[in-house]
Amino acid sequence: MKKRFIAGAVCPKCKAQDTLALTKELAVEKVTCVQCGMEMSQPEEQIEPQVRETEQVIGVFKP
Repeated sequence: MKKRFIAGAVCPKCKAQDTLALTKELAVEKVTCVQCGMEMSQPEEQIEPQVRETEQVIGVFKP
């Protein structure tokens, strides 16, 4: 499984920066902190597409 790290993100539990990794399993996005092990998940149907004129963003993870 491929992990994609979220640059600049801060873990809400341990407050470590650049430790959140995003994975996708069976249409469920999962964010895991590699420092403390905290996990958040969200089914694909709850993902809201965000469009920014100057950026290429696929979507924004909202736990």
